[in-house]
Amino acid sequence: MATAAAASHHNPGKKGSSDSGIVPPVLKVYDPPKELEREPLVLNNRSLGWITDSIAGICENPMPKWWWPVFVMSAGGMMLMFSLVAYLISTGVGVWGLNQPADWAWDITNFVFWIGIGHAGTLISAVLFLLRQKWRTSINRAAEAMTLFAVACAGIFPVVHTGRVWFALYPGFLFPVPNANAIWPQFRSPLLWDVFAVSTYGTVSLLFWYVGLIPDLATLRDRAKTLIRKFAYGLFALGWTNSNRHWSNYEKAYLIFAGLSTPLVLSVHSIVSFDFAVSQVPGWHTTIFPPYFVAGAIFSGFGMVLTLLIPMRSLFGLEDIITKRHIELMCKVILATGSIVGYAYGMEFFIAWYGGSPYELYAFKNRAFGPYAWAYWSMITCNVISPHLFWSRKLRTWPLFVWFVSIVVNIGMWFERFVIIVTSLHRDYLPSSWGYFTPSWVDVFTFVGSFGLFMTLFLLFIRFLPAIAISEVKAVTPQADPHHPLGGAKGHH
Repeated sequence: MATAAAASHHNPGKKGSSDSGIVPPVLKVYDPPKELEREPLVLNNRSLGWITDSIAGICENPMPKWWWPVFVMSAGGMMLMFSLVAYLISTGVGVWGLNQPADWAWDITNFVFWIGIGHAGTLISAVLFLLRQKWRTSINRAAEAMTLFAVACAGIFPVVHTGRVWFALYPGFLFPVPNANAIWPQFRSPLLWDVFAVSTYGTVSLLFWYVGLIPDLATLRDRAKTLIRKFAYGLFALGWTNSNRHWSNYEKAYLIFAGLSTPLVLSVHSIVSFDFAVSQVPGWHTTIFPPYFVAGAIFSGFGMVLTLLIPMRSLFGLEDIITKRHIELMCKVILATGSIVGYAYGMEFFIAWYGGSPYELYAFKNRAFGPYAWAYWSMITCNVISPHLFWSRKLRTWPLFVWFVSIVVNIGMWFERFVIIVTSLHRDYLPSSWGYFTPSWVDVFTFVGSFGLFMTLFLLFIRFLPAIAISEVKAVTPQADPHHPLGGAKGHH
């Protein structure tokens, strides 16, 4: 009766509800505390037009004054690397520090390092897309480009480390092409599996990156002020008109490529790890390598993404698009994968002890306390200790500190590959076969020059192409939602 009376009081013309006269209680909507609210993916309620102008303006306007000196230095490093590769081919691998028994050293270390760098791009683009993680939209384009450039750097080292590159490229040595010598690839060798894995990874990553670029290339085409730029962007935009049919086909293609790319995240570095795991060398012959290498690749890949994007967001004024929330989430991935890598380091020692092989146990004792102990403990400091600083929210949302730690992570991951390769080889079963690898100046400057190639390609990328996916960032803003107060016509002005 009290409920019906209350209903009659609020609705004078009616007595209760149409049936029982009972009015359901008003549900109070939970309003979370302000400190628990998530930071939006685009700050300051930026309009869709502002997003287009800010991102497209980077490649439409003249580059800042710092760009040319950095580009000249990077191009110089790239030319240095190619000069040293020509010197290596014309002279022989004796110009490197390789010796017996350490006949793999900086060359394969650099190959595995660069392949690992390229993992974050595919993970951010494909895996996070399938998991519907909207925060990927501000960073996926640059991460995908970084993947392609890292694979280009990686592909150089396994070819030139043979010294006689024409043997590696000769039909029949790597590819099953009929030839007069009746020489066929050794399909049971993981070194050949690498060829197919890396080439597949690079091809799919390139197509995935290009498909995602098409709507933004059409935007640059429509905004172009010169005939050459209009023609170039229009050629690669493939006649994009922003129609419903084009968007439907685009989304289907993007989903297919994401599905194809996701297994590659796991398979490529697993196959790279097989280069070591299927051998009988103590320190390499272990089944933990595939997941361990994949976690390490994602770890170093996200480190390189942060190394590149934190300066870029500051130099181009993109703090409202690449926010501290993006940086914090990437730090959490680094913390998770760094914990996996640290667990793997400890588990390797346990396996060596539990397996009962004196040679395996000696290989790991030699890593920690032998002549290369400095490299091992540098690896532990960079890869195990430094990521755990990200347990602090204050530190993982401090861009300058995160940038420093991301560089430390990449240094540590290079040391990891060096420790795995060199310390497992430099002491053979006989003390008379022991040696110590010391890199030559050609080793050092070839690796330094590979960074020149990487940075040259990345600088050209931000000069001519949108470094952030314009259409994808717009799709995750409140303005894109017609039911939002800022949506509809208001969001476009």
